[in-house]
Amino acid sequence: MSHSSTDIWFCAVALGCAALACTHDVRTRRIPNWLTGPAALGALLVHFALGGWASLASAAAAGLIAGLAMLAFFLAGGMGAGDVKLMAAVACFTGLHPLSALLVATALAGAVCALVIAWHKAALRQTLVSCVRLAQHHHGNGLVPHGEHNVRSGTGLRMPFALPIAAGCVCALLLQLSAGAQ
Repeated sequence: MSHSSTDIWFCAVALGCAALACTHDVRTRRIPNWLTGPAALGALLVHFALGGWASLASAAAAGLIAGLAMLAFFLAGGMGAGDVKLMAAVACFTGLHPLSALLVATALAGAVCALVIAWHKAALRQTLVSCVRLAQHHHGNGLVPHGEHNVRSGTGLRMPFALPIAAGCVCALLLQLSAGAQ
């Protein structure tokens, strides 16, 4: 397997992991630990087996960076712990090279999904007002969750964030496919 075909394979497996998480997240609004933990560990082990220490380091660094990026949103009350663990697991598969595309595409897909859900539920205006309130709250209070606008409050609209993570994986896979075609 060439280097680029290995990268494509890793991104495809990350997408498969995210797709499986989507089915659980849409049905139950939870991403199971039995999926994220073994996925991250398996990714690290396969990276080491196929690419040695350098590949393991890239996978571990990607998982750590992605996990820390999502941890900020968890601490602020904006997402669940399963979302953080899933993002770290898929990043362990993709490694560092497509990580920025994975993170940016996930964030953009999350924003689009949130707007579509808000529009569909006829709550777009209220959602935008809540976003302004959240920005003001976090500007003055840091990552402290807002009393009313957080995932643990049970109020407001909720989104299965595995969907945007899967969209980010699609973008990472497309990036690897285009690099492999050159």
